[in-house]
Amino acid sequence: MAPIITALSSPLALPSALVAATIVLWATAWLPEYLTALLFFTVAMVLHVAPADVVFAGFLSSAFWLVLSGFVLGAAIRKVGLADRAARLLAAHLSHSWPRMVGGVVALTYVLALVMPSNMGRIALLMPVVMAVADRAGLAPGSRGRIGLVLAVGFGTFMLSASILPANVPNLVLTGAAESAYGLHFAYLPYLLLHAPVLGLVKGVALAASIWLMFPATLSNGATAEPSTALSPEEVRLGVLLAATLALWVTDTWHGVSPAWVGLGAACLCLLPRIGFLSGDEFAAATNIRTSIYVAGILGLAALVTRSGLGDAIGRAVLPLLPLDPARPAVSFAALVALAVVLNFVITANGVPALFTPLAKTLADSAGLPLTSVLMVQVIGYGTPLMPYQASPLVVAMEMGKAPARDGLRLCLVMALISFVVLVPLDYLWFRLLGWLG
Repeated sequence: MAPIITALSSPLALPSALVAATIVLWATAWLPEYLTALLFFTVAMVLHVAPADVVFAGFLSSAFWLVLSGFVLGAAIRKVGLADRAARLLAAHLSHSWPRMVGGVVALTYVLALVMPSNMGRIALLMPVVMAVADRAGLAPGSRGRIGLVLAVGFGTFMLSASILPANVPNLVLTGAAESAYGLHFAYLPYLLLHAPVLGLVKGVALAASIWLMFPATLSNGATAEPSTALSPEEVRLGVLLAATLALWVTDTWHGVSPAWVGLGAACLCLLPRIGFLSGDEFAAATNIRTSIYVAGILGLAALVTRSGLGDAIGRAVLPLLPLDPARPAVSFAALVALAVVLNFVITANGVPALFTPLAKTLADSAGLPLTSVLMVQVIGYGTPLMPYQASPLVVAMEMGKAPARDGLRLCLVMALISFVVLVPLDYLWFRLLGWLG
């Protein structure tokens, strides 16, 4: 414990106390999440824990604006009837059984991740559609089945997208940090081959099975195929806007415009008088300020940990505690996954690769593993949150679908248990089979 006490002494004492208190409040839900975030902002500024651009970094993040624009797009999709139309098409195929519905929703989140690079954007598009499917299947608000579908959207969107290189923010942070620190470049297909079989397909099956068992539901018989009707002018216009938005999201590496600004532009078009679809009052009703503040708080906390040096101090302090041994690669592999999981508690998923990656060379030398393999192992860790606050897309999905925090926490813990007992050993064997462990 001495290295940790030394590392967290003096200048880091106040940031450490604030970060610890904020995480405890979020984890225990003693206060509403948005109120904890507001208290974090207040205490950080009153006590001069960090400059304003660090404390309020969440509001400057593209993720915050993507969340906001996602609420607008989701409201527009519901208002013009596109959500219900898509739900009718999906319900006819998914409503034959509860396992089929859950599995179909989880599969849909993964397929969409292959073409759409934004977790928040995918949630914004999928949630109103899946909720309309739930309505047509007779799953009332607050029912176990409806909560299960909300979690299928959130967990499927975040967890499974870790296996696709450009599909979520932590992956992009990892690639950027690896390039700047080591000059390494990761290609799309090798990354997909390494992670998709276990973190994508096997984990997707485990997620669908867990939701099916944890949130049992009985579907009504009303979700059958119905005759299609002509698209209204509003549906056509919004459909064109969504298609253009999706095309710009998919091609963001070509044109260089962040998905957040594409989504914000689409949201602005939805709000324009006469051209758009939502009035000012409807915009106010659609914008979940509680979730927006919560997300900004999570991102601000991660920025504080990184910029204050707290994250680096914690990372270096725990290095001597890790059982890294070149003679026991399996133990070293598990220890590296555990390190990423622990860091996830402090700096959340978006911040893990920013801290883990600079330490990777030291970790690789101690473990006797290739540097690229150590960099890839962290994906398993930050893709397995133990609490919903560690991954902002989970929070957004649960808020949009009104899923209780305790249910999200229960599913997090179940998926973590499955990951540690089943998926991590499978990943280790897959890494060895592909020659990633030397």
